[in-house]
Amino acid sequence: MEGGLPRRRSVQPASVGAGQAGAPGMTGSDTEPALTSDAIASLFTRPDGTFLCARWGRPVAPVVFGLDDATLAVFRSALRAAFTHARQPLVETDPEMGANLMVFAVRDWGELNGLPDLERLTGMLDLPQRLADEGDGQGADRYRLFRFDPDGSIRAALVFLRLGPAADRTHPAALAEEVAVNALLTWAHPVRASGALAGLIRAAYDPLLPACARDPSHALRLAARL
Repeated sequence: MEGGLPRRRSVQPASVGAGQAGAPGMTGSDTEPALTSDAIASLFTRPDGTFLCARWGRPVAPVVFGLDDATLAVFRSALRAAFTHARQPLVETDPEMGANLMVFAVRDWGELNGLPDLERLTGMLDLPQRLADEGDGQGADRYRLFRFDPDGSIRAALVFLRLGPAADRTHPAALAEEVAVNALLTWAHPVRASGALAGLIRAAYDPLLPACARDPSHALRLAARL
């Protein structure tokens, strides 16, 4: 991932629900129950039974491709708010990669074929077609890929968004919050922002905890901090 970044013109700018207001935050309801250790463990346990809870180990340098200027401004502001909540610093550039959180927004997965070095960035062949073929041919609308540093902490993340009709009805701040929440930790499955998850994310970023844990007992340590 150390090579040059794709230019913004490689995908068509799109507006995402920019006329709507009142995007939700990560504070949630005061009556929302705290997560149990078992519930936390399930959030980081993959289908093959392995447990992985990793957070970013370096400042995050985000870049977003494919959004119009108005939507991009709202999107970036919401990204910053979510990472600030986690106490994870944002920077303009990463010294090794330039950008280490790359978000690509497209209307159709086929647009990804125009991104230079896509296979090198992802390490995957035919990613656009594979995404289009998911869901019994209906196609996925989100895809996330992590890279890790030697200590297991997150080094980089690639996020691909297909902006279909559902996204058109979503406030860009809410969409950005969803992207940030799912990029902050190595969730086993996609999650949605909530007060309970906000508390869990802050707990996972406690500097006294390891940046990467592979033992399910880590869920007990997280639950104790909620």
